[in-house]
Amino acid sequence: MNAILHIATPEAWADAIATGAYTADSLATEGFIHCSEERQLGWVVQKHFPGRTGLLLLRIDPARLDAEVRYENLEGGSELFPHVYGPIPVSAIVDVTPLGA
Repeated sequence: MNAILHIATPEAWADAIATGAYTADSLATEGFIHCSEERQLGWVVQKHFPGRTGLLLLRIDPARLDAEVRYENLEGGSELFPHVYGPIPVSAIVDVTPLGA
């Protein structure tokens, strides 16, 4: 399994547990949930979460998703990132750890 990763707040993870599926604000505003591969994580943290603490790293098994995963770069660069085009069932999230642990 090549997991894809997503950074979440503890509150968003608690909501996912309560509802059975993880969603992010970007699903409503952009139509997908931003994810990354392991090798991209450091860059993502530096660019989008500098100085943030208390975040969680969700490891997602793409084979357990009902939604489509597309590898895209929508910001004009050459690096392709996995985007999940739908809610992520809690059963597809195989590991949750504090970011940086």
